[in-house]
Amino acid sequence: RRWKGAASPLPRQPSAAMADGPVPESFTKKMQREAELETRFAAEAKAEEERLQKKSAEIYARAQQYEEEYAQTERALIDNRRQAKADGNIFVPPEPKVAFVIRIRGLIGNPPKIRKILQLLRLRQINNGVFVRLTASTIKMLRLVEPYVTYGYPSLAVTRALVYKRGFGKVSKMRLPLSDNSVIEHALGKHGITCMEDVVHELHTCGPNFSQVSNFLWPFKLTNPSGGFGKKLIHFIEGGQAGNRGESMTALIKRML
Repeated sequence: RRWKGAASPLPRQPSAAMADGPVPESFTKKMQREAELETRFAAEAKAEEERLQKKSAEIYARAQQYEEEYAQTERALIDNRRQAKADGNIFVPPEPKVAFVIRIRGLIGNPPKIRKILQLLRLRQINNGVFVRLTASTIKMLRLVEPYVTYGYPSLAVTRALVYKRGFGKVSKMRLPLSDNSVIEHALGKHGITCMEDVVHELHTCGPNFSQVSNFLWPFKLTNPSGGFGKKLIHFIEGGQAGNRGESMTALIKRML
């Protein structure tokens, strides 16, 4: 059995004895069949190559569009801050829509309610991390489990690094590395998400398909931070590690990648 895409063998030439007499019809049909297969395989390989080139061009164009969007958003924040300062006002930036939550403690001897909340957040192991959309209900859940988790608002660069370095997808209940865009397209293509940059964009901007992307991503398995955690039992604002750490989450994630 010859696999698709494999080089087809050269057709056998008729022997000298066969050349003197009539060529068997079975041999002629075999040569014709092999020639047709070779032509079909070559056409399929060429079509696949053209499809991949077109797909790569689309992904590159989409990534460029996202970069322009990020730059415009950053520029708008800077302009608004400068304008408010010039007018003698105070600029209040918009509230973050997404937080990255990392579990830092175990659950031995703790109430079932805490266990259930961490289970709903998919934080079943220490040093596991997930992206969470900040709503009234999720904020209340995070406040209830603050002694056991730390969370904050990662930057675009750290979000991209998490997806590229530690990203795994959930396909048919299996944990598969995001080593190819085909894994993402197979699971999220119906939502218009076909590549890594689409995933990063949905997570960073809290897009309309954030829930689908977050559920597709396996909880991030991070390492212990370089230098250790320190005081896990104390809140971050008191010099510990638990609770909301705001923009400082970026530095912690870099130490745990």
